Amino acid sequence: MQTRQITLYSRPGCHLCEDAADLLEALGQRFALAVREVNILSDVDLYERYKHSIPVVAIAGGPTLFAPIRAAELTQALAEIEA
Repeated sequence: MQTRQITLYSRPGCHLCEDAADLLEALGQRFALAVREVNILSDVDLYERYKHSIPVVAIAGGPTLFAPIRAAELTQALAEIEA
């Protein structure tokens, strides 16, 4: 099973971001994931790009999902990449 590189764009104090991180952790039981969390407040360009869209889950070689992150949608995206 190939490890999928996932970038979670978030910011501190964002409960939706925390939910997305928890979901990715749970899906790590089913899929091989390497998750890197990026705080958009640390980069002006990222902040401007994602300030109204977080959390954002970018799957290397796959889609980018924007809030709200739904478990079924994320699971399907990961399964399609694994296939």
